[in-house]
Amino acid sequence: MSTKYRLEPDIDLDAETVKDRHGRRITEADARKLAEDAIVKVLGRPSLGRPGTHSPEVKARVPEELRERLNRAAEEQGTTASHLIREALERYLAG
Repeated sequence: MSTKYRLEPDIDLDAETVKDRHGRRITEADARKLAEDAIVKVLGRPSLGRPGTHSPEVKARVPEELRERLNRAAEEQGTTASHLIREALERYLAG
């Protein structure tokens, strides 16, 4: 039986160059995001309220241009579109 994966010592991905199968460099931030995505796949998204409770989902349709602006803003701020939407809704309703 061949071993596809091996456990190796941790490395600093910002100091050493490691590339994915497409030849793109993997940074510490990339690795952290990959790990978070894997945890979500296994455990599901964490609750926004008390641990072990379900966070309801709210959906809305928006024009493509608005969605693109939202995604750009989230990327520029280093956060998620969901986080920006929650912040905007809180501010609007606190109004």
